[in-house]
Amino acid sequence: MTTADQNPAADPALSENAATRAKAALKRDPWDLPDVSGLTVGVLGGTGDQGRGLAYRLAKAGQKVIIGSRAADRAQSAAAELGHGVEGADNAECARRSDIVIIAVPWDGHAKTLESLREELTGKLVIDCVNPLGFDKKGAYALKPEEGSAAEQAAALLPGSRVTAAFHHLSAVLLQDPETHEIDTDVMVLGESRADTDLVQALAGRIPGMRGVFAGRLRNAHQVESLVANLISVNRRHKAHAGVRLTDV
Repeated sequence: MTTADQNPAADPALSENAATRAKAALKRDPWDLPDVSGLTVGVLGGTGDQGRGLAYRLAKAGQKVIIGSRAADRAQSAAAELGHGVEGADNAECARRSDIVIIAVPWDGHAKTLESLREELTGKLVIDCVNPLGFDKKGAYALKPEEGSAAEQAAALLPGSRVTAAFHHLSAVLLQDPETHEIDTDVMVLGESRADTDLVQALAGRIPGMRGVFAGRLRNAHQVESLVANLISVNRRHKAHAGVRLTDV
């Protein structure tokens, strides 16, 4: 074995090639996103408001969608109501059959659900959209998990999965409203791999009016999840369904 085999950086040609590839990646158009239309999306927690809304919007846009629930019959009933080819299954089957899995379960069941599906989620692209929140007489407030965020907890519990974070700031009311034809909002996408965050951005872009924007690595997920508490306050005061728009990008 040569020195270059042991350490590619020792070969100037190999090192130069790596540097060229890195520069090319930085120069790549950030809006040059992959085609995700042929991928199957599973939504765990698909019978809840947020999960149902995401499933409805993605299926309406032509995406193949499976919603998961602890009880298969409940998921199948919800899928029949949504239409657009949505299927229902228990959580394990939903995870197994999907290429991309959105986690939209309640925060108090987040860890338990992921722990129980570690095997089925291995190798999958996971999108965590859970917001750890508490509520009291003053309104909503952010909780900070031991791992730092719900997304980081997911990454810790699912070492064999590719965990990203997105879809936190969407109104479940608008998502489920058939009279709302466009969702006017940006989706902040976080993750460790550009290839994975590009896929999530592309998926968000399938929904009319919506745009996915890269917003950092998972270590930045806490403030993104926490912003929902502020949006709840905005929406209560103004009787609105406000989302987030990022300017100058």
